[in-house]
Amino acid sequence: MESSTKLSCEDFVAVLATKAPVPGGGGAAALVGSIGMALGNMVGSLTVGKKKYADVEADIIALNEKADALEKRLLELVAKDAEVFEPLSKAYGLPKDTPEQQAHKAEVMAVCLEQCCAVPMGIMEACCESIDLCEEYAAKGSALAISDAGCGVICLKSALQAASLNVFINTKAMADRERAEELNVKANAMLDEYCAKADAIYQAVLARLV
Repeated sequence: MESSTKLSCEDFVAVLATKAPVPGGGGAAALVGSIGMALGNMVGSLTVGKKKYADVEADIIALNEKADALEKRLLELVAKDAEVFEPLSKAYGLPKDTPEQQAHKAEVMAVCLEQCCAVPMGIMEACCESIDLCEEYAAKGSALAISDAGCGVICLKSALQAASLNVFINTKAMADRERAEELNVKANAMLDEYCAKADAIYQAVLARLV
């Protein structure tokens, strides 16, 4: 199948709506995150070159470079999510009739579940970094584009929360409960800090518009 990120928007949504195992929630979260960061980046692009914002131009250019990298990383994670999920979907169907088969399935499942947690965790980390950038875009960027910074941060919050669900569904299936709890704690810490930060950025933007 063609890489998810090479599909048109219409084709991506059409495949997402089918029973095909990929793309799924993790890939959708990464795509929404990339869109959110792109909206922040757009604020920067609309700010650079404006005399009114000459004093922050160097800061904005630096932000745009970081945003470019985060957009690319999140798009790569769309494809990576599909790459790691397919082996897990197959692992669930492995036979477990004999002790040997049960041991083999448990071993394969452990590896696949770890990989399937690592990708949405990476999406969450990228979203947190992106929310930090949107905070700066909202504070320093062109007032004419401030709504786009708000739109971006809401997309990123949604992507962060969506990715966390893809962590939690996989940690729930882990036999190693200590590892599962370690990952859950890390994911919850990001949610606690960055959902609140995203809400604060959104409210700050809204206050400048109404």
